[in-house]
Amino acid sequence: MSVETFVPSTSVITLTDAAVKHFEKKLNARQDKIVRLSTKVSGCTGYAYVLDFADSAKPDDEVLTINPNLTVAISKDAVPLVKNTEIDYVMEGVNGVIKYNNPNVADECGCGESFNIS
Repeated sequence: MSVETFVPSTSVITLTDAAVKHFEKKLNARQDKIVRLSTKVSGCTGYAYVLDFADSAKPDDEVLTINPNLTVAISKDAVPLVKNTEIDYVMEGVNGVIKYNNPNVADECGCGESFNIS
C-alpha cells in the first residue's frame, strides 16, 4: 500500500506559452522589469483586469517568477479575484488579445469589459 500526498499549487495564476512569449517580447522592448496584474472596480458587472508594466512589485504584491526573463506581480487586492486564472495570448484575426480564463467568474458584461465572481 502506498500513500500519495496532495500538494496544492501555490501559484495564483498561470500563463500559457503564448502569453509568456508575448510578455517577454513586450518587456524586451521596454525598460520595465515586470508585468503587474491588478483589478479595479469597473463596468456594469463589477471588476476589470488591469495589466501594467512596472520597474518593481509593490510591497504587498504576490510575486511569481515565471522564468528568468519574466516576473509577474499580482496586487494583494486582486489575488482572491484571479486565483487559479490562466492568462493566454491569442490572435483574433490580425489582433493579439490577452484572454483571462478565470474559473471564479460568475458573470461578465456583454462587451467583456468587466466581470464578477461567485
